[in-house]
Amino acid sequence: MRVMVIVKATRNSEAGMLPTEKLLSDMGKFNEELVKAGIMLAGDGLHPSSKGKRVRFASGRKTVIDGPFAETKELVAGYWIWQVKSMEEAIEWVRRCPDPMPGEESEIEIRPVFEAEDFGKEFTPELRAQEDRLRAQVEKQQGKK
Repeated sequence: MRVMVIVKATRNSEAGMLPTEKLLSDMGKFNEELVKAGIMLAGDGLHPSSKGKRVRFASGRKTVIDGPFAETKELVAGYWIWQVKSMEEAIEWVRRCPDPMPGEESEIEIRPVFEAEDFGKEFTPELRAQEDRLRAQVEKQQGKK
């Protein structure tokens, strides 16, 4: 199963405080463990919401909203995409993670990623073929970097 592991933002991350060299080193070591174990598929840190935008969809209209966004505890500071055997395995890996926001209370959220089987009969063979083509195209593009 694939999961998205979401590092929640804090007051300091939203203020643009960058991680220390020690935290970068500790996270680098943790990421190496994830890669060696075949767990990590992707992952990155995000700039504060002050550098972001949101697009609100309402009644056919789309409105662009400039950051920063008010509810820090609901914002994302970084993420990983992991391939794990179970939610329990994901939890065990998160327990090994260095504290992403030293000196502040922080959270990491784990959410399963939808797989084709989750959509049932609505995910027709044609839609499945389209999804497979798109995934192959993305993988090919990423290989060119």
